[in-house]
Amino acid sequence: MAIEDQIFRLSRPRTLLVKNAAHVRAVVACLVQCVYVLERDRQKKRKGDKALALPWCETFGFKLKSTLEHNVGPSIFGPSIFGAIFEFKPPTSSCNHSAGGPRFVVAFRGTLFKKKSLVRDIKLDFQVILNEHHSSSFCQTAIQAVEDLVATAGDSREVWLTGHSLGSAIALQAGKNMAKKEVYLESLLFNPPYPSVPTEKIKSKSLKLTLHLAKSVLRAGVAVAKQSPLQRKQSESSFAAMSPWVPKLFVNEADYVCFEYIGYFGYGNWMRKHRLENIYKFASQYSLRSLLFMSKKESQAEPLHLIPSAYLTINSKPPKWFLSAHGIREWWKPNLELESEVYQCEY
Repeated sequence: MAIEDQIFRLSRPRTLLVKNAAHVRAVVACLVQCVYVLERDRQKKRKGDKALALPWCETFGFKLKSTLEHNVGPSIFGPSIFGAIFEFKPPTSSCNHSAGGPRFVVAFRGTLFKKKSLVRDIKLDFQVILNEHHSSSFCQTAIQAVEDLVATAGDSREVWLTGHSLGSAIALQAGKNMAKKEVYLESLLFNPPYPSVPTEKIKSKSLKLTLHLAKSVLRAGVAVAKQSPLQRKQSESSFAAMSPWVPKLFVNEADYVCFEYIGYFGYGNWMRKHRLENIYKFASQYSLRSLLFMSKKESQAEPLHLIPSAYLTINSKPPKWFLSAHGIREWWKPNLELESEVYQCEY
């Protein structure tokens, strides 16, 4: 992260005059950026006037309530800030642009490629890919913080979740945990990881659909072979419990980390149109990699990236360079060409 990306006045959103969905997206993305810069402030020992993080939240009326830290790993580097809780406290003289919005926002950063946090972040990246993240201290800390905050707030509508990349994975896990308790938190997830073979890069639409169908049939067959009827019923009940929750996913067509969500949900629509919804509902609960290559205990762990419903927003003309397309700052740029659609699977 270049120093100019950390300085608010150099990288801030330039057009936030209209309080609309684009405004909300940009402000929430800035809160995620604040978490990145909080960790860089800690690493660089920037304090007081030299710290760069707070303008990323205070400009929009949010105050830093607390940070979420990861203490497992090389002690020489100290605790790593991977998340933060922001509370909306605008000046009394200002217009409350958060009317109907959040009182609290829990934000999580993604992987930070700096030596003092890289080892921990990369380890969690691999845990997400291998579906072993559930017991990580990152996720456990996040889940507990969100549960406590919802209990404190009283009204779950006042608590929002957000994250970028790896941070989206953490937020997604916390959101899924609450959804299973029938608490559906507003969630804005930027570039959420979808670990899969990149079939979206295939040009032929018919070939992509054929591959998706083959994978669905294969997943369904392996699930029937490897799981007992009771296990399959438990999986279906757990997955169905999340269907009323509709997190907002923001993905870029040029971003290999997240663009498979486009096919995942688009293919579901195709299956419904061709009266193959039951196959899709059953197969979409499972990750073939988890079923085939993990131990019996791990194969029952719910794949993080699979969710039944979402409000999917696609940046159809992102930068062609992957690192730019994957960056959080893409989401506060003006005049983005976005396509949005709600996908909700009812059980």
